[in-house]
Amino acid sequence: MTSYWLMKSEPEECSVDDALAAKKSTVPWVGVRNYQARNFMRDGMRVGDGVLFYHSSCAEPGIVGLAQVASAPYPDPTQFDPKSHYHDPKSKPEEPRWLLVDVQVLKKTRNLTLPELRANPALEDMVILRKGNRLSITPVEPKHWREISRLLGKS
Repeated sequence: MTSYWLMKSEPEECSVDDALAAKKSTVPWVGVRNYQARNFMRDGMRVGDGVLFYHSSCAEPGIVGLAQVASAPYPDPTQFDPKSHYHDPKSKPEEPRWLLVDVQVLKKTRNLTLPELRANPALEDMVILRKGNRLSITPVEPKHWREISRLLGKS
C-alpha cells in the first residue's frame, strides 16, 4: 500500500531543479535531525511512496514537485563528517542516529504556495497546515494527495 509524504527542502540546500539535474533525478535526503522525521523515514517510508517536494525557508514556500521514495533508509553519512553542517559527534558508524532515503523527482510543478494550500477547505486538516508544525517530513493522507494532484492538474 502506497503512503504519501511531504518533504521540505530549502532551495539553497537542494532545490527541485538540483534534484532534477542529479543522476536519475535522485538525491539523498540528508540532514534530517529530528527524531520524529527520522522515524517516518525509518518506520514508514517504502520505495515507491509518493512525495510532495516542498521548498521552505524561501520567498514563496510551497509544493514545487512530485517525487517518490527511491531507496530504503540508510545511515546519513553527513552525521560522521566533522566538516558537515549536519555533523553529530555523538553518532557512531556502528550505531548511527540519523538516516536518510533517496528521493527521485518525477515532475517539477508550479509552486503550489502555502497561502493556496491554506485557502483550500479540502486541505484544512493537512499536517503541514497545523499550527506549530515545523517538521521537515510529514505524512500526507491519500485524500490530500488526490486534492493536491487535482490542483496541479494531475489526476
